[in-house]
Amino acid sequence: MEEVRASSAWVASRASHVVVDSSGIEKVMETIEGSIPKVEWDFEGIHYFDGGPLTVQYLFVLDALNFCFWPDKDLSYDHLASGLKDALLNDESAFDADRLQKYTGPQLRELLKWPRPLPLEDERLRLLHEVGVELERSFGGKASNLVESSGKSAVKLVALVTRHFPGFRDHSIYKGHQIFLYKRAQIFAADLWGAFKGQGYGELHDIGAITIFADYIVPAVLRQLGVLKYSSALASTIEANSEIASGSEEEVELRACSVYAVEKMRELLSKKLGKQVLSVELDLWLWSCGIQCPSLQHHRTLSIYY
Repeated sequence: MEEVRASSAWVASRASHVVVDSSGIEKVMETIEGSIPKVEWDFEGIHYFDGGPLTVQYLFVLDALNFCFWPDKDLSYDHLASGLKDALLNDESAFDADRLQKYTGPQLRELLKWPRPLPLEDERLRLLHEVGVELERSFGGKASNLVESSGKSAVKLVALVTRHFPGFRDHSIYKGHQIFLYKRAQIFAADLWGAFKGQGYGELHDIGAITIFADYIVPAVLRQLGVLKYSSALASTIEANSEIASGSEEEVELRACSVYAVEKMRELLSKKLGKQVLSVELDLWLWSCGIQCPSLQHHRTLSIYY
């Protein structure tokens, strides 16, 4: 994940719309006494878990579809996670590779019990079909085989996912340089680690290599904490709920500066506590803060990556 860290730092050093405030980071670190506030992976009980390969299949389908909820004010990540969980409880073959290749829009809505077209529904179907085809072609139809191919390495798992599944290749061009963020590929590794509590399919010896997952919520929380500062033009765009184009300088800076800022937070916290702090743990804490604050205003971008 060094390419994610390095390219995010490159953006942060050249950003004109988003600034990482070092004093803001230090203030936040002063408020954390002893350890990061602990947040369990499934703290709302919304995920499927049976301790076996079916959970891995569930998580991979979940993270293939885990993007862009904002155009529908009623839809959230919780609806997706719990809807897929219920679908699997009703029919354990719902996410078999051959079936993933054939879902239609109405069938996906029925699976999630959602009454109207999903945001970016055609893209969600395309990615679902892609997952089914490639799992069948290269991994015997099972995401658990994909995970086993990684040799218990989160870094290798992210590389495998982005190599085999184009829909997970989350990168963009910023001022002539390629910037890597890999939100959904990394969150798949983190979800495995969290769900299986670092054991079995979740045993990833280098989970510390994973960065945070640059999405809508984390930048907004970091701004609220005083870690990120926005230009007046960007702040006005977000406050007006105006769309920010995918791949624009503003959008790349929001995401990359979030990764860079949390890496700085992690480094400071590790020194303060005298032990390794995981970006995964910081992300869970920041994300849980965000979703518990309904009034939090986030940027709006139509993207398949987050």
